[in-house]
Amino acid sequence: MRARDKAAVSALRATLAALDNAEAVPVDEAGARGPALEQSPVGAGATEVARPELSEHGVVEIVRAEAAERLEVAAQLTAPAHADRAARLRAEAAVLLGLLDGHGAP
Repeated sequence: MRARDKAAVSALRATLAALDNAEAVPVDEAGARGPALEQSPVGAGATEVARPELSEHGVVEIVRAEAAERLEVAAQLTAPAHADRAARLRAEAAVLLGLLDGHGAP
């Protein structure tokens, strides 16, 4: 049970990071340079930008992609020395696919 918890924690942390990255505000080249100092916005929250929100479908697609990535890497780890890592990746993928049971997971 303890090993399964580690797989779940690892998979969920990585997937939450992927979801967080997907909701990040895109930085374009002009926005990265910014305006001239005298044209800079002033005041609390003047430079804040709303983060885009993922739809439920978008969340499902990211979770599905995270699971698929783990299964793909596990399939590539064929050497006996990598059997433990492959098993851990398959366990992580199973956790993620288990979350998608109600969303038409493959």
